[in-house]
Amino acid sequence: MENKVTTAALAEMKDNGEKIVMLTGYDYSMSRILDEAGIDVILVGDTLGMVKLGYENTLPVTIEDMLHHCKAVKRGNKRAFLAVDMPFLSYETKPQDAVLNAGRLIKEGGAEAVKLEGGKEMLPAIMAILDAKIPVIGHLGLTPQGVHKFGGYKVQGRTGGAAQKIIEDAEALEKAGVFMLVLECIPAALAKTITKILSIPTIGIGAGPGCDGQVLVSDDLLGLYSDISPKFVKRYANLKKDITEAVTKYRKEVKSCKFPSKDNTY
Repeated sequence: MENKVTTAALAEMKDNGEKIVMLTGYDYSMSRILDEAGIDVILVGDTLGMVKLGYENTLPVTIEDMLHHCKAVKRGNKRAFLAVDMPFLSYETKPQDAVLNAGRLIKEGGAEAVKLEGGKEMLPAIMAILDAKIPVIGHLGLTPQGVHKFGGYKVQGRTGGAAQKIIEDAEALEKAGVFMLVLECIPAALAKTITKILSIPTIGIGAGPGCDGQVLVSDDLLGLYSDISPKFVKRYANLKKDITEAVTKYRKEVKSCKFPSKDNTY
């Protein structure tokens, strides 16, 4: 097995100019595939609320949901760094809640870091989690848990003032001690600037090629989820079509008594 990916290894990848590859994972089987394919970071994203649980956004996801899926991903992973999202209202209320919930995701879920959304306003929670010796990944730009605040899934940082706030938030998060930062749906030029300013790795999603790495939702990449189709998604497969064809063929063979055949019978 290749060397285990760690926070130190991810920092070294930025220093060496090696791109970091991150994908979301939600279960044991997919975790094994991602790990064996050499993905650097598996993120148990709260996007599971949409792509696995059928919610219209990530807001209904609970800490118990995240723990359930994180445990499964942990069992399938050996090499990749394992990060997990803190769901809505698991860290915003008070720092003590943030530490307790982050601690559960590490201790019970098996994650190696937690990711949470927000800038300077989240510093009390972030610093409390860091004080508990738990690595933190930041998330700026379009933060999906703020979908109602933004009025939908819209590109952030287009104006000078908005861009400057994201830069200031990024610098504040790095100073606080986060070891990596996700930049979502911001102009490519802004993401490139932030990446140059920061000494910690940046991971882009809809933020152009200038980041230190990229992340996508696996179900988007594989063509399994199509309820929302952001511009930044590239589909590398159309598994929804393949699965539909396979299931349809199975149904027809059962109906016509072609399955099970002699080869499938004891």
